[in-house]
Amino acid sequence: HANTPRDAISRLEQMLGMTGMPMTVQSIRSQIASAIDIIVQLTRLSDGKRKVTSVAEVTGMEGDVIQMQEIFRFVRTGMEADGKILGHYEATGIRPRFLEDLRAMGIEFPGKYFEPGRPQE
Repeated sequence: HANTPRDAISRLEQMLGMTGMPMTVQSIRSQIASAIDIIVQLTRLSDGKRKVTSVAEVTGMEGDVIQMQEIFRFVRTGMEADGKILGHYEATGIRPRFLEDLRAMGIEFPGKYFEPGRPQE
């Protein structure tokens, strides 16, 4: 359980640190950065429904910090009279690095999906 993709990384660091295996923080972070490609953040909204609120790509390490970039996010636009949360998904404008890996496997992902601010269908 985590509130943001960055928080999810911190939680993983804590769990790995509690294993009793002698690992430095740098080593733990390096293991996480090399093992995880994408974080999909699921949040319980105030209407009680769970919704994907962020999709972030882990891009590696810079110094001691795990780097990531948000690719898609849920944008809340309002609330219906019954309390249901309204919103849509939109791209941040960042094209994920793993697109080349998908292409190599024969999977094409249209570039239009990554246009900044573009509501997703």
